[in-house]
Amino acid sequence: MLSRSVAGVLRACGPVLERAFGTKVGDYTVVDHKYDAIVVGAGGAGLRAAVGLSELGFKTACITKLFPTRSHTVAAQGGINAALGNMTEDNWRWHAYDTIKGSDWLGDQDAIQYMCREAPKAVIELENYGLPFSRTDDGKIYQRAFGGQSLDFGRGGQAYRCACAADRTGHAMLHTLYGQAMKHNIQFFVEYFAMDLIMDKEGACRGVTALCMEDGTVHRFQHRVVERRCWQRQLLSRRAASLRQGPHAAVMDLEFVQFHPTGIYGAGCLITEGSRGEGGILRNSEGERFMER
Repeated sequence: MLSRSVAGVLRACGPVLERAFGTKVGDYTVVDHKYDAIVVGAGGAGLRAAVGLSELGFKTACITKLFPTRSHTVAAQGGINAALGNMTEDNWRWHAYDTIKGSDWLGDQDAIQYMCREAPKAVIELENYGLPFSRTDDGKIYQRAFGGQSLDFGRGGQAYRCACAADRTGHAMLHTLYGQAMKHNIQFFVEYFAMDLIMDKEGACRGVTALCMEDGTVHRFQHRVVERRCWQRQLLSRRAASLRQGPHAAVMDLEFVQFHPTGIYGAGCLITEGSRGEGGILRNSEGERFMER
C-alpha cells in the first residue's frame, strides 16, 4: 500500500519536477519529455487509447487542456448503440444498415461495418471496467429506444439498442475510464494546450509541443507513438484541423462534422436523441421532418 501511495505522489509531481529542469530558448522556458506514447486529449476516446497503450506496456503520457473528468464526454446523456440483443432480437448488420442510412449513404461503409460489429465487445469491455450500466430485471444491461434505430433493415419497427447508465452515460464512462487510467499509471499533463505536431523531414510525426496554461512554459514531448483524439470542444476551437494541417489550413466539407440535431441554439444544451426513439419528430421551420428530403 505504501509503495502504491509513493508511486501516486511521484506520478502527480512528475510534471512539476520535469519543469524545474527546463532550458531557456529565447524568451521561453522549454521543457523536454520523452515517452513511448503520447495521447492528446482526455475525453472518452483519448482515455481509452491511453489505457490501451499502457496495457501493452508503453510508458504513456496524456496531454489535456481540461482535467480529464471535465472533458466533453461527460455531457453525453443517451447511451451507446450496440446490438447486444438484451431487449429484443438484434443483429449488428441491422445496426450497420441504420448507420449507413442515417449518413444518407455517404458514410464510410467499411468503417461503419467494423464499428457496428465491434460495438457489443466495446460495451462489454466497459462493463468489465466497472461502468455502472442500468439493468433489466434479470440483470442484463438495459437498452433504450433511440432515434434512427430499427430492426430487420428498417422493416421490424423500433430497435431497443442503446446501452445506458440512466441519463448520465457519458459521466459514468468518463469516470470509469479515468479510474482505469489511474490503475495503469498513465502520466497526465493537465491544463496543457497542444500547439503543434513535431514532424521530421519525411513527414512522420515525432512528437508534440504544448503550452502549460499555468505558467506559460513550452513543453516538447518526444515519443514513439502519438495517438490523436479529438472531441466536440476541439472541433469548435478548430484545434483538430490546425494541429493536423497547420494554423492556415483551409477546411472543407464541414457538413460531415458530426452535430447534434436537437442542440438548442443559444442555450447550449441538448434534447436527448432518446426523445426521437420514444416517437418524437423533429421538424424545421417549414414543417418538414428532419432529413425528409
